[in-house]
Parts: sequence; C-alpha cells; structure tokens
Amino acid sequence: MTKNEKRTVHALLDAYGRTYAEDAGIRLRNTPQPLYRLLVLSCLLSAPIRASAAVTAARALADAGMRDPRRMAEATWQQRVDALGEGGYRRYDEGTATQLGEGARLLLDTYGGDLRELRREADGDVGRLGELLQQVPGLGPVGATIFLREVQGVWPEAAPYIDAKVVQGAGRLDLPKDPSRLARLVSEPQLTPFTAALVRCALDKGVAAEVREHAHA
Repeated sequence: MTKNEKRTVHALLDAYGRTYAEDAGIRLRNTPQPLYRLLVLSCLLSAPIRASAAVTAARALADAGMRDPRRMAEATWQQRVDALGEGGYRRYDEGTATQLGEGARLLLDTYGGDLRELRREADGDVGRLGELLQQVPGLGPVGATIFLREVQGVWPEAAPYIDAKVVQGAGRLDLPKDPSRLARLVSEPQLTPFTAALVRCALDKGVAAEVREHAHA
C-alpha cells in the first residue's frame, strides 16, 4: 500500500466506514432475523431511489414489527404500504409491499423462513448463492449483489465481495481497481464497511471529493 492509498483509506473509513445494515439499525449476525432484515434492506436499496430513503423505510418496517418472514407475511398489504410510506419510500411502495409479502411467503415455504438454509443449499458456491437469492421477488441481480456485499462479514465464503459499484467508487479515489488489490488495502473486519464506503463514493461524487480533500489535508 502506498502512502497516498493509506491516507485515502484512513480518511474514507474515518468518515464513511459503516455498512448500510448499520445505518438501518441491523446488528448483523448469522441468525435468522438480522439476515432477513438485511434481505429486506437489499430489496429496498435495489430500487432507483435514494439510499437514505431505503434505509429509513427498512427501519420503519422493523419498527412496525415486520422483522421476520412470518410477521411480514402476516401483515396486510396496507400495513406494508403504510410502513414504507412512513419511511419515505412512496414512489415504489405499492409494488414493493406486494413483493415483500410474496418474498416472505417464499422464504417460509422453501427455507422455513431461515436464510441460513438458503446458504446451506448453495454449499459455498457464491454464484449459486446469488442465483438462489434472486428467486426472492423484488431482489434481482442488484439486490443480490447488495446482500452479498453486506453479508460477507458473517458469510465468509462470499468474501472478498468486490462488485462493480465498489470498483467505481475506488476509481473516484484513485485506489486500485483490481478487486484483489483493493481487498488487501484493509483488514478482514474492515472489508464490509470499506466496500460500503466505496459504494457511497460511487453514488455521490461529493462524498469522494470530501474524502480526497481530507486525505490530503
């Protein structure tokens, strides 16, 4: 790691070194409820809407009691719509409310509501894991990527998970674009917040400019 890279990584983690799961109040562990909440967050983040609105909507769903597949499935469509609207997720609230209900029922029917069973079916194959995740209504390739990026700290077979959005953010900070080199810039526990911070740079040029400024101050 060069001196400039070290300064940049330090500035990045100091200002934006937190995961989207943390923003949504999810204490991520390899247990059913936080994994499900991350799945819901990933669905919400995958829509073309501000990340802050998706995070707030995920919190609102949890606050309304929809923290696991059974409670999500048992909630009425209107209850899901209301929670999404309260979180500021209004543009996509109706379709997303339907998808969340369908996804919850699929998880209950196929995996007993436990995403660890989906992981077990993938048997360490990250590509297969992504395929299985995309069976969940409303997730799709973007949502599966978000989930795998955020879960890599507790599902180590997914790490290092460096996707195109992470590489885009790295480019804005003049960090290596090669995934393996990029992953080596931080320790294993720092990898998930590091990738999340780079995504923030990819989504907002102002964030990247701020990090560059602090790195060279």
